[in-house]
Amino acid sequence: MAQVGKRYVGPGGAEVIVTRGGPGTLSDGEVALALKDSGEAFGDQPERSEPLLQLGKRYKSSDGAVEVLVLKQGVCDLRYEGTEM
Repeated sequence: MAQVGKRYVGPGGAEVIVTRGGPGTLSDGEVALALKDSGEAFGDQPERSEPLLQLGKRYKSSDGAVEVLVLKQGVCDLRYEGTEM
């Protein structure tokens, strides 16, 4: 669940905060984002070519149900329930 006010991190170093939540899952491609400070480790990641999430930019799900704000830029194929944001 994408919970309002929670910070999530991805394996590429991106960090987002949920400003509008929903019941689905946020992911970086096929890898679910982890709650910040949860202790979850992503392990070694191969070099990637996806674009950087831009600091301060908001991303919305295609149905508008979920919105996140980027707190730390990083390489990320940001998705909600498998659909690109």
